[in-house]
Amino acid sequence: MPEPTKSSANDDGRGCRSKPNYLRRFAQTVHLKYAKLGYHYLVSHALYLLLPAGAAASARMSSAGADDLLFLCSALSVFLSAALYFATRPRAVFLVDFACYKAEDRQRSSKADYIERAKLAGTFSGESVAFQEKVIERSGLGDTTYLPESIVRIPANLCISEAWKEAEAAMFGAVDELLAKSGVKVKEIGILIVNCSLFNPVPSLSAMIVNHYKLRQNVASYNLGGMGCSAGLIAVDLAKHLLQVHHNCYCLVISMENITLNWYLGNDRTMLVSNCLFRVGGAAVLLSNRRGDRRRSKYQLVHTVRTHKGGDDLSYRCVFQHEDPAGRVGVALSRDLMAVAGEALKTNITTLGPLILPISEQLLFFLSLLARKVLRMKGLRPYVPDFKLAADHFCVHAGGRGVLDELEKNLRLTERQMEPSRMTLFRFGNTSSSSLWYELAYTEAKGRMKKGHRTWQIAFGSGFKCNSAVWRALRTVDPRAEKNPWTDEIDGFPPGPG
Repeated sequence: MPEPTKSSANDDGRGCRSKPNYLRRFAQTVHLKYAKLGYHYLVSHALYLLLPAGAAASARMSSAGADDLLFLCSALSVFLSAALYFATRPRAVFLVDFACYKAEDRQRSSKADYIERAKLAGTFSGESVAFQEKVIERSGLGDTTYLPESIVRIPANLCISEAWKEAEAAMFGAVDELLAKSGVKVKEIGILIVNCSLFNPVPSLSAMIVNHYKLRQNVASYNLGGMGCSAGLIAVDLAKHLLQVHHNCYCLVISMENITLNWYLGNDRTMLVSNCLFRVGGAAVLLSNRRGDRRRSKYQLVHTVRTHKGGDDLSYRCVFQHEDPAGRVGVALSRDLMAVAGEALKTNITTLGPLILPISEQLLFFLSLLARKVLRMKGLRPYVPDFKLAADHFCVHAGGRGVLDELEKNLRLTERQMEPSRMTLFRFGNTSSSSLWYELAYTEAKGRMKKGHRTWQIAFGSGFKCNSAVWRALRTVDPRAEKNPWTDEIDGFPPGPG
């Protein structure tokens, strides 16, 4: 094609100057969500933008001798804008306190105990036992994790009554401690959310809580099932939205998993991995939208971002419950799990990044995007923001050592920042949706949580989902005044020299 002349490239035929091609290309690369984020930012900060403008306009009209009515109208518009802002802004959500369940010592299961129990089960082949031994040695679990009493016994007693006992012990243990710490009465709880992925009995687990603690009759009760290890943050996000419409309300969130009825006794290797990783655990979290609770609360919820990749078949089936050829039910973990988790994380942090990253990092990312998309510098690698500048503490779901290694690499986190996740995996194993709270408890027990610090929780779950929550500490947490599952043993972590 002949090279266009200067006039044909910049003239639209009507004597007007048109936009250069590179500007048009740039406009096409700007994603709609960034425009939405800018829109939300402008709306959220409209008060700060309108007040100076209104004040300046009022002063100018007054000095110029403008009519008093015009001045009053201007002042009224500023007042109404301020009133509208305060009336429509989201209610603050506070985390008053939380508690994590710590099982009885008799339920401890070392790696050697686990393998011995697998040999005595009588359902695993020699190859399956060897495979489990290999997996558990590389899993990142230590020798002090907990299994349900139904599985600790030999032979195992995998029945629904034992599953009920496991659920009661985890939920009641966490809630009892939380109520004692917070001083909140059960009749003050207006919202209840329970999440457990694999055990969904009738009546529901949330009904069990209502019955046991005799919650009031108009409590808004929700039971989330089948949503995987990230369901705890889904419950927090649901609570955030409910607390926007329920005034002066407490919300109790309970996150746990149940192992008894989901212990796999077959020889499908993709299903045996779950046996090697999942252990007993549970957490209870008390949220509030009462302004008076700000002073006594530990944290304020800053952001929640949910990402769901279920529209993709590979993502949808990478964690899947089904029967093996022998008819035994188990949860299969696909070989594609790490790749799927990486894509879900990338999508999640692309949305969350502009909300939490400092302007300096966003500018570098924008310049990198500009160079690659507009200037066609294809040899230039995409800029990976320094997420260490976005948060002071990280709580990454303790799904397994491989998951933690991958996130440490992708987010370029330090060993100290990954320490809560790795120590939680080592001490308690994969406790599913409650693992994030064991990690936050670890940070508190180490005396690292200071007023103003931001904590980023990241969790993955079947579906496939990646969810995030960002909290800001409202006060410095004194570990000497706190009781949590790490209190009596925190000095031994991390284990080993130094």
